[in-house]
Amino acid sequence: MALARRGSGLGAGARAYWSQVHPVFMLPPLAASLFGAVLARGIDPGVAGVHVLAMFAAVYTAHLKDGYVDFHVRGEDNDHPLTVAGCRVGLLASSLLFAACCLFLFVAVNWVAVALTVPTWLVAYHHAPQLDTNPLTATTGYPLGIALSVLGGYYVQATGISLLALGFAVVFLVLLSGIKVIDDTQDYDYDRSIRKRTVAVVVGPDRAYTVAYGLMVTGLLVVTSLAVTRVFPPSSVLAVLAFGAVAVVARRAEPELATMLLIRGSYVFLAVLVAAVWFEPLEALFR
Repeated sequence: MALARRGSGLGAGARAYWSQVHPVFMLPPLAASLFGAVLARGIDPGVAGVHVLAMFAAVYTAHLKDGYVDFHVRGEDNDHPLTVAGCRVGLLASSLLFAACCLFLFVAVNWVAVALTVPTWLVAYHHAPQLDTNPLTATTGYPLGIALSVLGGYYVQATGISLLALGFAVVFLVLLSGIKVIDDTQDYDYDRSIRKRTVAVVVGPDRAYTVAYGLMVTGLLVVTSLAVTRVFPPSSVLAVLAFGAVAVVARRAEPELATMLLIRGSYVFLAVLVAAVWFEPLEALFR
């Protein structure tokens, strides 16, 4: 049974599966899980590591399924490194890994930890072809996974959900949904030709930009409001300034460059938030 479309043997199969690891899109869910653990303060490295591994398995499942659907089912992509059998074997392996992580979390934490983790796989597996054709679910699928990763990473440490963790989950859901709208604008012409209903296709590219930046501004305003009310550490406003500066530059760029800038800006946003929560450098100024 051939797994790779180019070459044979273990080496060719390993290269084909490794090609489905996309760091730009895989790192944020893993970092979000660890961010949730940081919010909980007391970190159990073993439990945190298993939750991160579960997030990796979920996102890897999404990449495999997207590639399988786009190349082997829809015929949209020009190439794919895995055969149909290779995709199915990979999906089985990543799903079994995810299930093993959930079993560990059930034993080590409780059923609620599993209940917060399983939806990430459900979103990942059903993104294509079910969820990516509707403007709402196509936009919010990945951001919802990030939000659930924050909540799950927090819960497996604290065995509870705080307003702090819930607030950050909502912020990432809204902010990243804005970035996803711009990302989808890159494929406006093609998506329109195949009647794929992204936000850009439904409202047009210009209005899609308005929707996208409206979502991002809303996310930043939520952070600012929660920092003022002391739900978030006051120094969280530094993350708003950092991402806001990137967003201003991206506003003048074409969709591909704008997406690249905003995704990397979200990394900076997350990094500043981690520092704000962990070190709270401005806390003394507000006492």
